[in-house]
Amino acid sequence: MKGITGEVLLQLCEARLDNVVYRMGIAPTRRGARQLVSHKHITVNGEVVNIPSYTLKIGDVVGVREKSKSLEAITGSLSASSKKYDWLDWDKSNMTGKVLNTPSREMIPENIREQLIVELYSK
Repeated sequence: MKGITGEVLLQLCEARLDNVVYRMGIAPTRRGARQLVSHKHITVNGEVVNIPSYTLKIGDVVGVREKSKSLEAITGSLSASSKKYDWLDWDKSNMTGKVLNTPSREMIPENIREQLIVELYSK
């Protein structure tokens, strides 16, 4: 992890598919998002992706697979979710969202001291 700054580390974590599924409100927790991805309920640009660590790029469209749109876990989470993030766009009617840009540190709500993580893995 030599040469990686805390900002870059945070951006890499935020770009993971399971994290974006969580941020879009498709799943109530990151663990639940990881499971939805692993069980092939999520698409990226129209193709099913089952790798939670898949790195999304700007412009990628994340959606709920057609067969999975009626799952109670997904509909319940979407109805309870009200969080909005500036780097993500969510279309409730189509159950799809788009990655608009890379989030800056100020756009991430968690209070994480990412430099400590970088220091730990630099040893």
